[in-house]
Amino acid sequence: MKPLRVALLGCGVVGTEVVRLLREQADDLAARVGVPLELAGVAVRRPDRVRAGVDRALLTTDARALVTRDDVDIVIEVIGGIEPARTLMLEAMKSGKSVISANKALLAEDGATLFAAAREYGTDLYYEASVAGAIPLLRPLRESLVGDHVQRVLGIVNGTTNYILDQMDAHGAGFNEALEGAQALGYAEADPTADVEGFDAAAKAAILAQLAFHTPVTAADVHREGITEVSPADVAGAKEMDCVVKLLAICERVPEAGGRNGRGVSVRVYPAMIPRTHPLASVREAYNAVFVEAESAGSLMFYGAGAGGAPTASAVLGDLVAVARNLARGTPGPVEVTYARLPVLPMGETITRYYVQLDVADRSGVLATVAEEFARNGVSIQAVRQEGLSEDAQLVVVTHRAPDAALSATVQGLQRLDIVREVASVMRVEGEE
Repeated sequence: MKPLRVALLGCGVVGTEVVRLLREQADDLAARVGVPLELAGVAVRRPDRVRAGVDRALLTTDARALVTRDDVDIVIEVIGGIEPARTLMLEAMKSGKSVISANKALLAEDGATLFAAAREYGTDLYYEASVAGAIPLLRPLRESLVGDHVQRVLGIVNGTTNYILDQMDAHGAGFNEALEGAQALGYAEADPTADVEGFDAAAKAAILAQLAFHTPVTAADVHREGITEVSPADVAGAKEMDCVVKLLAICERVPEAGGRNGRGVSVRVYPAMIPRTHPLASVREAYNAVFVEAESAGSLMFYGAGAGGAPTASAVLGDLVAVARNLARGTPGPVEVTYARLPVLPMGETITRYYVQLDVADRSGVLATVAEEFARNGVSIQAVRQEGLSEDAQLVVVTHRAPDAALSATVQGLQRLDIVREVASVMRVEGEE
């Protein structure tokens, strides 16, 4: 049968693995799809660079010409970034090509434009590799759970930060020491900002929320906090509560009072304490794990390698087989719909819990004064513990669930009290619902 021809945009770590898998698994892929898959060309910026296993005759610097060629059926984009990736993907779909992408930044910023183009031109747009590497997560949300009512997605979606926090918890390392270890192992870039400041996780959270709740969500809508301010004291405080600190991506449907339909969605990324009994607490090193909670299916957990050339290429090849099967049948796959159009709620309306550690003056009435500040903002205290005496006196307070705005106002009020020398640590507590 006539082969389906594939154009590859980008040939870095992931692209090189895609080429290898296409070559080594050619017979198996042909059997699974029903037609052979052939690599038609590879667009790169530096064609003189040595790329092991890549036929130099396939290399070109003219990406636009490659994606619009008549003999190309499918385009795989692993360039990353916003431009020229967006323009090339749109050109490909306009030319009738189906597109596979691993580009989380672009999908989180302007996924709506890409989805609209796929609908307009009747092509596929698949992007499993954009979130959590090899873990099959997006397709279950997109297809397996499409008949269910997803209520919450909670997970660890950045391996670099999970490795750093795991080292701080397991070995007592400081943030900088753990970051250097992550860089030495290749888990973190020389400039780790996208990971440690939460930008990477926020982009993935936006994609997950859009799929789960059928509503437009961009990275700019996601409340984002990184892990650079997590201290050994925070990690030690978590241990005292039998918790561990993780950078969590949380996407929730917020229901109307007494109703089933959502009044909005909450999408946020921040470091939080979770109980060691929670399955996410046992996710070590640079691994990812995501919980999906649905009305009928209940709780589902997806776990595995969330990054790296081979795992990401595995997800790309999975999409390639799906798209190729669709083309062989002459029927495109599902296209994202955002019919719900629920508003993304501000962080202040999010219901959460706080762990607050205070350095206080050791004198009578301190606890009552602190409790009064919590009560003034309508925040209920779940537990309180005092440690040390005199200049070393510390007060640890764990709240019940309350709006984040009220909790934040409480912390600001505590900072103004003359009996509080310092608000030493503030961290949210999740995973106990």
